[in-house]
Amino acid sequence: MKNSKNIFSNYYINFSIIYIIISIIALLLIRQQTESIIYMYPNSFEEVKTINNISFCFLFLSLTIGILFIYIIRINIVKFSNDIIDNIDAFISGKEIVLEVNKDTLLSKIQNKFKCMIEIMENKNNRYLEEKDSIKSLIADISHQIKTPIANISMYNETLINRELDRDKQIIFLENMQHQVNKLEWLVKSLIKMSRLENGIITLNIKKYRISDTITNALSGIYLKAEEKNISIDVDIDEKLELYHDKKWTSEAIFNIVENAVKYTKDNGHINIKLDKMDIFTKISIIDNGIGIDEGEINHIFKRFYRSCDVINTEGVGVGIYLAREIINKQSGYIKVESKKDVGTTFYVYMKN
Repeated sequence: MKNSKNIFSNYYINFSIIYIIISIIALLLIRQQTESIIYMYPNSFEEVKTINNISFCFLFLSLTIGILFIYIIRINIVKFSNDIIDNIDAFISGKEIVLEVNKDTLLSKIQNKFKCMIEIMENKNNRYLEEKDSIKSLIADISHQIKTPIANISMYNETLINRELDRDKQIIFLENMQHQVNKLEWLVKSLIKMSRLENGIITLNIKKYRISDTITNALSGIYLKAEEKNISIDVDIDEKLELYHDKKWTSEAIFNIVENAVKYTKDNGHINIKLDKMDIFTKISIIDNGIGIDEGEINHIFKRFYRSCDVINTEGVGVGIYLAREIINKQSGYIKVESKKDVGTTFYVYMKN
């Protein structure tokens, strides 16, 4: 603030000195011109003297008014600059900023722009903090999820090295190790997909495709698991219906939901998939008669790595449903869930027509 006062004081002094010098030069010129007129016309001395006095008075008055005007401008400029500097200082120190954004003044207009700049900076800072928290949470989740398979692999490997086992037991341990390696590989791939989706790295190729082809592609990877549990999958869809979507990623989302249904449906169960075309959206219903979800947990199943206590012993890490929602949301759609314990669960996938 002191710097701004010194700067404008210097400007004021310099401008005043220049104004005074110009006024003095003007007085000298008037004096010189008066002497020339008197020399040329000696009889007009009194008239010239009167004109000269009037000119001096007028010039002195204009000099006084000019200096006063400059002084007033200087006060306003210093006040204007100090108000802006006070706002900047308050913003830097985190104090409340009082902005007069509703007045029709230059200061108000600048303060309005300053307010917009503050809001942009605060939004960027909030996004940075959210991203930072998200990264910290992701690292913590990754650390927790990979700890178990790595510990199991280490234990199996140590047993094979330090103990003499017959061939059959070696094969069992090696198969267990392979299972943990597969789990770790699947987890890493899922984490990469999550990271790419959350950070907007992927570019969705949204075009008009037949949704039946996308669903068929999704089911091709799940039929074997369904057959192992003798679970029937019935599909009732319009094979000609076309929707705007990314074929690859939408197939991934539907696969995750159906795989989840197979996983939590008991042997000899059934899964139904059907379409309902509406005005804006097409609803894909994935209905199972599995173990169901407790009402208090429905709002949590879309959280990253969330797993219910009821299924803690079932294979999985709680990523599939989270990924499914992210994929559908990226395409301006959404997912709803209805479930009843020990009766079954229905996932509704709404996609834009």
